[in-house]
This record gives sequence, structure tokens and C-alpha cells, in this order.
Amino acid sequence: MGLTVCFSLLCSLNILAQEIPSTDWQIKTALMAVPEDYRDGAKVYGYDSNGNFTTLREGTNDFIALADDPKKENFSTAAYHKDLDVFMARGRQLRKEGKDGKEIFEIRESEVKNGKLKMPDKATLCVFTGDVNPETKEIENPYVRYVFYIPFATGESTGLPTTPTPPGHAWLMDPGTHRAHIMITPPKK
Repeated sequence: MGLTVCFSLLCSLNILAQEIPSTDWQIKTALMAVPEDYRDGAKVYGYDSNGNFTTLREGTNDFIALADDPKKENFSTAAYHKDLDVFMARGRQLRKEGKDGKEIFEIRESEVKNGKLKMPDKATLCVFTGDVNPETKEIENPYVRYVFYIPFATGESTGLPTTPTPPGHAWLMDPGTHRAHIMITPPKK
């Protein structure tokens, strides 16, 4: 048996061994990242029964929610304004091509600067994390942090510090780049 066939079989077995949650559960938990006012009409991306990234529910408003990735160990969902979708999709595409985080950053930075990749002048991302109760499948210890993208902003242009601050305080991450964003990390309860 050739190396390629063995690799393909191992990949197939890995996908089969991976437990893909039901569509309903993925939608329910993905929407936890969406501000309550926008949950009913948010578009939801998640995973089909084969583990492929797909649209689970079409949306009617400006929010998009991402279901938890079943290949990752810790539970995390996210939601963002639809204007960020092209930017986010480009990141997923590059990751699928095998690019690492540094490469993805550099490629998108170049593409935003040369106009090939559209990045909105401001947009919001919410990240929701917690622990999945193994028996009830409910999310325990919920936690939300906020990201406000303002491309190419600097500490000087915003008046914000550019190093992490105590929980609850805003600071600017990746200043001066396409991915400049205000981080707000509330204290954990």
C-alpha cells in the first residue's frame, strides 16, 4: 500500500473518530457568541456530519456565528459582523492550505494593503468560551471577550495602550497593522 493511500486512510479514520455535534447543538452554542439582539437572524457556520465546514443556517441580519470546531480540544465559538466575512474566509482558506498563523498574518496584511482583500474600517468580533458538560452538553463557565477591529490604528491615533492591561481595560493589539484591534477582556467571575 502506498504512502498516500495510508495517509488518506488515516485521515478518514480520524474524521470518523471525531464526534460531530448535531446541527441543532452547533447552532444553539454558536449563537451564544452573538449579542442577544441579533441571535434570531444571525447566519451560522459549522460542520456537517463529515466534519466539513459549511453553512448551518442562513442569516437575515448583520451577524455571523461560528460553531465550535470539533477538531479542537477546548470549546470556543465566535460571532462577527458580516463585513468581516471575506477577511475571515480568507484566513480559513489559507489555514486549509497549510499556512501557519504568521504566514496568514503576512499574506492578509499584504492583500489588505494592495487592495486585493477587503477589510472593513471597523467591525466587531465576540469570542465565547466555556466548558461542555459531558453529560448534559450544556455550556458551563461561560466567558465572552470582545475584539473591535480598526485597521492600521495605533496607540497614538486611539489613545489606547498597546500592551495587555488588567481584565476589563481596553488595549490595542497589533497596532499599525491591518489587524489592529481593541481587546476588551472582562474579568472572569
